[in-house]
Amino acid sequence: MVTMHDQSPLRAETWPMPRTCPFSPPPDYVGLREHPGLPRLTGPSGRTVFVAARHEDVRAVLGDARFSSDRSHPDFPWMRVGETVFPGFRPSLVEMDPPEHGPARRAVAGELARRVRDLRPKVQHIVDGLLDDVLAGAVPADLVSALAVPMSGLVLCELLGIPASDRQEFTANTTVLTAHDAADADRAESFRSLIAYFDALCATKMTERPEDLLGGLAGHQLFSGGEGRWAMVELCMLLVVAGLETTATTTALGVLALLEHPDQLALLTADPGLTPAAVEELMRFFSVAELSLIRRATADVEIGGTLVRAGEGVAALAAAANRDPAVFADPDTFDVTRDNRRHLAFGWGPHQCLGKNLARLELRIVLDTLFRRIPTLRLATPRDELRYVNGSAFSVSALPVTW
Repeated sequence: MVTMHDQSPLRAETWPMPRTCPFSPPPDYVGLREHPGLPRLTGPSGRTVFVAARHEDVRAVLGDARFSSDRSHPDFPWMRVGETVFPGFRPSLVEMDPPEHGPARRAVAGELARRVRDLRPKVQHIVDGLLDDVLAGAVPADLVSALAVPMSGLVLCELLGIPASDRQEFTANTTVLTAHDAADADRAESFRSLIAYFDALCATKMTERPEDLLGGLAGHQLFSGGEGRWAMVELCMLLVVAGLETTATTTALGVLALLEHPDQLALLTADPGLTPAAVEELMRFFSVAELSLIRRATADVEIGGTLVRAGEGVAALAAAANRDPAVFADPDTFDVTRDNRRHLAFGWGPHQCLGKNLARLELRIVLDTLFRRIPTLRLATPRDELRYVNGSAFSVSALPVTW
């Protein structure tokens, strides 16, 4: 039976909905998941969307090409007040729809996969260097500012082939751009600086064709000429906005989860072969990013017994789906031995996260190396006294540790 629009929408005062515990999704997610069909929800912007919260429904929405990701459409269901596209915006990979999306994604995915495979020794070198500094520095140390954030930034520098002489200014700009407490004017200035920097960098890569991600993409037809260079700039910004914060915050939250679950940490340190499974469990358990999982129906579609009409929006809640008891046994239990092949932390379907294997590589190396080199690591501040941020990605602002 198809459910029509016969229920009054719920209202969310903030978006994403706030978490009250770092180890749990927003409390309202349980009710949204158990609601018959797709409930409706009105966001802070005043826009009303359907909500997909069950694992089956989230996969159905994200895997169906009749749901558009194009944020430049005048009816895109922005959920937050003031959200809009930048002047001169052209859809990047995460906002493209067919038929343009397929060829562009395949070009980037193939080149990215090849470069990520070559990054392992460089990521290990970066993590070792940062931990050298942590061990030589003051105690307690903040693993957010001393490890998680710089690791993500330096790995991106390696991936994009950013010269060593430019990295200090680059990381300063990316830190401001992704900081939750940065002033709007400072964030806008960092955005402009990064655009200008990437424009010059991509022009150089297109001329010199070095052996890195951008040099490899420069040989592809989609990234040739003036429009191709701008597409390359947009890809660089996408990697900054979508990749830096999520990897850094999952790193910090992952360390927190392991320190607060000593039985699971003991399993991991006794058997480092569990590290890949532990990383997948951390992705499922936290599911830190959901802003990109908003879609607009381009045709009438039935999802979970509810008819979503063309033009209407749907918010797919990966964090709710990843706690669905129909898919995950004891879903609220943190278990590093869990089989997590069905988690949706990287999304699903044609827009599944392009950088998922890079994130996995970073997390595996940093967790394995951290607890091997500092086996007595412990929190310097009680968990309840840490400050958490409900932003575009749920995060902990600082993680003081000692040993």
